[in-house]
Amino acid sequence: MFNLVWNKQLLLLGAFSSVLFITGCDTDDSDSDSDTTETYTEEFTDADFTATDWTEATHSKDADPDFTEVFDNTQVKRFDFVISEERWQAMLDNMTDIYGTFGQSSGGPGLSDTDEDPIFMPADVYYEDTQWYRVGIRFKGNSSLQTSWQAGILKLSFKMDFDEFEDDYPQIDNQRFYGFKKFSLKNNYDDDSQLREKVASDVFKNAGMAVSNTAFYTVYVDHGDGPEYFGLYTLVEEIDDTVIDTQFSSDDGNLYKPEDDGATFIDGSFNEDDFEKKTNEDEEDWSDIIALFDALHDDTRTSSPETWRSNLETVFNVDGFLKYLAINGAIQNWDTYGVMPHNFYLYNDPDTSKLTWIPWDNNEALQDGKQGGALNLNFSDLNDNSWPLIAKIYADEEYKAIYDAYLLDVINDAFEISKMQAIYDTYSALIEPYATSELSGYSFLNSSTDFYEAVTELNEHVEDRTDAVTNYLDEQ
Repeated sequence: MFNLVWNKQLLLLGAFSSVLFITGCDTDDSDSDSDTTETYTEEFTDADFTATDWTEATHSKDADPDFTEVFDNTQVKRFDFVISEERWQAMLDNMTDIYGTFGQSSGGPGLSDTDEDPIFMPADVYYEDTQWYRVGIRFKGNSSLQTSWQAGILKLSFKMDFDEFEDDYPQIDNQRFYGFKKFSLKNNYDDDSQLREKVASDVFKNAGMAVSNTAFYTVYVDHGDGPEYFGLYTLVEEIDDTVIDTQFSSDDGNLYKPEDDGATFIDGSFNEDDFEKKTNEDEEDWSDIIALFDALHDDTRTSSPETWRSNLETVFNVDGFLKYLAINGAIQNWDTYGVMPHNFYLYNDPDTSKLTWIPWDNNEALQDGKQGGALNLNFSDLNDNSWPLIAKIYADEEYKAIYDAYLLDVINDAFEISKMQAIYDTYSALIEPYATSELSGYSFLNSSTDFYEAVTELNEHVEDRTDAVTNYLDEQ
């Protein structure tokens, strides 16, 4: 298959030259997003081509997102990236500028603090013998990206944007991949099972929450010497692309990706910069977020709990947040609100005018985890002053009763033992040939044994968490 793909690529390279300024300004979906921009100049020689594989269903913005094609739970599909040696080297050089020499630690304690996103470069993407043209690709992530790079592992997460370079290549104006503009390709960092990102999203979805669809893909990159196997990845649907468009009645509401101090919701901590707008960016209006802060910290919580609840529910989907807390608590996830001020979105649903919680970035779920581990189900280890959105809501007796009821629902349905173990068995059998055949330097596995042991741990984990929820509820 790939010889045909490579021959096609050679035929499409033209002699037309243009000058393009490539920037790392896309702030859409890193582990930590930023607006920091660095500019690179390159003379291109590939602007004269015809998009011969273009069809309405596969490439057009007019096509509805094809979830069956793109997010198929029964197959491991394949992406091939074809990028020139010079552009690939520019991406690596940029990573060196940001994180230092590949395979070497920074030398100091902890990780480097940077707000800079890696640069986008145009590459051709192939899927099922079909070509997508001059797709913007870049490396993505924050701590996971830096740690992988400094460990000398080239299995790095990618961001894909199918019309990032449409201004420079008019042939790809509004190019889409089966109706999708962009994706995250997660490298399953620190997950020997390579299942956690997908399974956690499935649990949220099966419980009825708005969340990204996910699927398994292998990735091959040809940067001049033929295709190299970069490993097994998890493709993740972007919240600001199709999630709010297809899982809500309208995508016209404000979408925020909270991060840093303001994302704790501590009284007085609101900062516009900590609530990056992903929609309606030109409207400098954070009144819905400010209203949430005001309602949460209103003194009526103690003097008139009914009034406090009513005011809070006017601006915030509290029931959805309680369901999220129950699911997140049952499955465990330390790398989100309550321990870390990130990895969630807030969407102002136009139907209700309420901010709705959307989980994001679940590769650290389904384990006790780091930074002191995931929170206890009764939040006895929560610092109430640091995480008031949980503390104040859980302290309310009516809200606590709803949370407890959702916990029982979770272990009886979306996270029920036999259901989850069947999922683990199915998915692990599906990905096993691809996970265990990853190559040294492109894998976080030391051996295939790591994969099998990690899957066993997941099967044991669901049993342990069911016991934990049952014991918690018995004590109430």
